[in-house]
Amino acid sequence: MTEPVSKAAAKPVNARTLTEQEFFFGHKACAGCGGALAVRLALKVLGERTYAVLPAGCMSAVGFIYPQMAFGINAMISTFAGTASMLSGMAAAARAQGLNDVHLIGFAGDGGTADIGIQALSGAIDRNEKIIYVCYDNEAYMNTGTQKSGLTPFGAHTTTTPAGAMSRGAGNRKKNMFDIVTAHGITYAATTSIGHIQDFLNKIQRAAAVEGTAYIHVLAPCPTGWGIATDQTLAIAREAVDCGLWVLAEYEKGRYALTKTPQQFTPISDYLKKQGRFRHLLEKEVEEVERERDERWSYIRRHWNCL
Repeated sequence: MTEPVSKAAAKPVNARTLTEQEFFFGHKACAGCGGALAVRLALKVLGERTYAVLPAGCMSAVGFIYPQMAFGINAMISTFAGTASMLSGMAAAARAQGLNDVHLIGFAGDGGTADIGIQALSGAIDRNEKIIYVCYDNEAYMNTGTQKSGLTPFGAHTTTTPAGAMSRGAGNRKKNMFDIVTAHGITYAATTSIGHIQDFLNKIQRAAAVEGTAYIHVLAPCPTGWGIATDQTLAIAREAVDCGLWVLAEYEKGRYALTKTPQQFTPISDYLKKQGRFRHLLEKEVEEVERERDERWSYIRRHWNCL
């Protein structure tokens, strides 16, 4: 069995110890927004000595409403491609001023990470900048009307991959950002889900203790784009893990570890049919999704050696 990655020596953060102080409040995100919850919880873990960067995307749109300001910490909007490069500049400034007690974190969506911002992210990892990069993955460009991104899964209906007589939804496969990031030899990387809040809190805390670049990829459903009720965000995020389409994992010092291992997958068809974006899928297409899930888990079992 693969040895577990080392645990950060810090006070545990959980429902009892999490601060009641809010650092992201009064925002105008849609009801049930998984991304807003991710930002709110991450900042509660990191605290007031945190500086945040957000590119164009949902969180910058709902968090910077002039003259209101949803952030209780210093936060700024970067160019769409520049989350990691701006964080790198802030890291250089912190070093120059001898600031060792601050956290530098970026919150970018799936499009701003896997498509537009991947070059700057790659460079930051290469330099091992002491930053935390969070990709909140709602699997499309939700801020501008649900266009397909590089992390949109196969078969999903989006406004640029509409399901109808001429199209069956997105024909691409979701990029594996976790493998792309770990291939850099990053100091610390993790996948998590807003449906598993304690897992998310733990990984943000781990990332804060890393002396180098940390990457957190959190599945954060969007009720509007996914076609689910606003009170189903957490449930559908958990179900993605239970059916094996989303993996909770960590990577550190060349080693992988799972933080949750489903003993038996729940039916993929149940997960897909609850979402409006997948309701057009035929049985054979659902079987294709299931086949790809099984291939992914077969790869994990062979190469991670941690089951």
